[in-house]
Amino acid sequence: MAAWCWDYWVAEALLKLESLKVMRSLRPIHLIRPESNQTESDELEFYDGLRQWDRASVEVQISETTFQKWLQDIPSSGDDTVIGNGEDDDGAGPCGGKFKKLLIFSGNDYLGLSSHPTVIKAAVKAAQLHGMGPRGSALICGYTNYHRLLESALADLKKKEDCLLCPTGFAANMALITAVGSVGLLLAEGGKPKRDERVAIFSDALNHASIIDGIRLAEKQGSLVNIVYRHCDMVHLNSLLSSCTMKKKVVVTDSLFSMDGDFAPIVELVKLRRKHGFLLAIDDAHATLVCGKTGGGAAEKFKCENDVDICIGTLSKASGCHGGFIACSKKWKQLIQSRGRSFIFSTSTPVPIAAAAHAAVNVAKQETWRRKAIWNRVLEFRAMTRIPITSPIISLIVGSEVKALEASRLRIALSAVHTRDDLRKLVTALSECINFEEIGFNCKNYSSKL
Repeated sequence: MAAWCWDYWVAEALLKLESLKVMRSLRPIHLIRPESNQTESDELEFYDGLRQWDRASVEVQISETTFQKWLQDIPSSGDDTVIGNGEDDDGAGPCGGKFKKLLIFSGNDYLGLSSHPTVIKAAVKAAQLHGMGPRGSALICGYTNYHRLLESALADLKKKEDCLLCPTGFAANMALITAVGSVGLLLAEGGKPKRDERVAIFSDALNHASIIDGIRLAEKQGSLVNIVYRHCDMVHLNSLLSSCTMKKKVVVTDSLFSMDGDFAPIVELVKLRRKHGFLLAIDDAHATLVCGKTGGGAAEKFKCENDVDICIGTLSKASGCHGGFIACSKKWKQLIQSRGRSFIFSTSTPVPIAAAAHAAVNVAKQETWRRKAIWNRVLEFRAMTRIPITSPIISLIVGSEVKALEASRLRIALSAVHTRDDLRKLVTALSECINFEEIGFNCKNYSSKL
């Protein structure tokens, strides 16, 4: 029911755009390889285990001055003077600057692909052949064969008919939601929809800021009504859906929540979708390439890819690159590229970034050990702390404000390129200000009440 109704409404909206002569098209520019490079191989290199370069995404150095300011919570605009490069073994740069080596447990490079040689080579090669700049927005002259290749790979990954690249994941959510709202505007008699003609969008209380801002913008345009349901509360959502008189219903949720590290109840959402006939859109930013046998994300993990209508994602997390995307049907893509202002009026993704992201998707598919490694780290952290975490994103809840301040960072993100020894160091450091047994007990009690 949901797919048929929304297919009809989107098709009608596209006919309206066509009648108004405002349908926008993407026409890929084929970038020509110089003759001197015609014989170069495009073969990608894959590896069967952790290499030294992988550690670049979790091992960093900062100046001792910056580190001390950080510890003392002194405000900074990032203009601390850094002397030297910190490469000497004694921790001092060639000019005497002192550096502190740190292990990163707060990044989103879940598979460690940002430092992968194949990804780097793809970016370098594209830059050498075609330069850096995309030279314009995607609708003008910034959409190339590189972008189209990446879109096709992402559509295949998400088991969707097509895909639209966006400058960022934030822009992708903004573009989708404003396009969803435009359906109500385009189909309304007289151009201004009555309340029942608007789109009702049901949003999880803990959704990402980009979803919230997209909804606020569409609300200002008078195209949709925002209805927030309690976090992952399907009883509450069912009640709200049942009492809603608007026909055009959309449910949008993060698939893996970025702060708490819990999954949306996607199987239950699918059941409600069948009951109420709404459009289901998930922001799969933190699950893409991390979850599922092939890295297809949360929908693949829960075996319901065909029941998720639209999948939003990012290329700046597990892909280790930059950008966003919307995997959807061809009709939805046409609508978003015609009405999604954050897509229309933004410069396209630079060609080297598109090339690198395409390589990253391929590497992630082939090097399956990376997904196995990150989930092994999840199991190891559980064993070390007895906290029943369910994903690589860990939110630690401590009992008092004093302990929270001592711990400083309570959101932890694990990576495939962390080692068991890294986790031991982390747990040892955290145990000085956190009682893991107490947290584990509180988590079990909380879960039993849900």
